[in-house]
Amino acid sequence: MDSLGEILKPADGGIVSLVGAGGKTSLMFRLAHELSAAGDSVLTTTTTKIWIPSKDQSAQVIVSSAREIILEKARQILSDALHFTAAAQELSSLKKLKGFKAKFIDDLWVSGLFRWILVEADGAAGRSLKAPAKHEPVIPILSKRVVGIIGMDAVGKPLNKTWVFRPEIFSDLTGLKAGQPITPGVIATMLMHPKGIMKGCPDGVDQMVFLNKSECCHHGVTTGREIVKTLKNSKAGRIKKVVIGSCL
Repeated sequence: MDSLGEILKPADGGIVSLVGAGGKTSLMFRLAHELSAAGDSVLTTTTTKIWIPSKDQSAQVIVSSAREIILEKARQILSDALHFTAAAQELSSLKKLKGFKAKFIDDLWVSGLFRWILVEADGAAGRSLKAPAKHEPVIPILSKRVVGIIGMDAVGKPLNKTWVFRPEIFSDLTGLKAGQPITPGVIATMLMHPKGIMKGCPDGVDQMVFLNKSECCHHGVTTGREIVKTLKNSKAGRIKKVVIGSCL
């Protein structure tokens, strides 16, 4: 796939929340660059914490917990550039940004300044897979699309803390025991489980899956298609689209 922006078609703007593990931040900024290059205004942000972006990821960053300050600065930035990142607080000791509450992001969307708001809606501590805790993901209610991200490099690897964030919860939801290899079927289970990666999606939101790092997995495309087949055969709820690709 040459353009990762294809992931969002046919959506015509909106809040897009990214959940799961294995490349959320990379995908968020890649999408932001493609969408802004196409002429759309894009805000990147989070309801959790993200690393302070590099200049290549986001040349402009606004840090404020006040809606009006963000919107005022956004109008200034958008007159010259179409993408910036906003967060409520800089955690300089962690080199991270602390994001906003979901309702705050909904309010930014209602302002009408942005064609797209891309939201990293949960954390994964750099792992390739995760199981969400009770308090996550934190998805804005006005999200138009939720993208669940899977790091395919975890396929065939053992269920442990190296590859999976919150492996104990992952084990409870899938039945896979600690140390056992992660299979395509187990990943499909995590995508379909009501307490799995896609949990907490607002009613009516489009759900899709991005199987990332397919080049890192032996027979990655074939393995991805196996996951897709399992989802299809099980009539996997509201998941409408699965994309196999790579965004490092």
